[in-house]
Amino acid sequence: MAKYWWTPFLVNVLLGIPGVVPFWLVWYLMVNWPLAELGWTVREPTENDGMALWLVIVVPVVALFAMIWWLVNAPLRRRTSLAPRTFWLLCALAPLLPMAALIANSP
Repeated sequence: MAKYWWTPFLVNVLLGIPGVVPFWLVWYLMVNWPLAELGWTVREPTENDGMALWLVIVVPVVALFAMIWWLVNAPLRRRTSLAPRTFWLLCALAPLLPMAALIANSP
């Protein structure tokens, strides 16, 4: 079953459902600090806690998601017939689909 392309696709889309949380945290951190400092975005006016608090929250959540993502995809790679480059590209982009669906359906 794992030799087909849709197996890693479905697994990674399912990983993307809880992955919405780390993706949103990274987006919020980027919008409020580095991109706001460059003038590309506007900082959240009620955000006054500083960056250290957010890093304490964001780093463990993103690290946990990355570890789970790697532990799921590394064994799956050995069982699929996709080329390595295609496999890793698929596995990197598929978890973003739930976040894209949320953004597309937001008012």
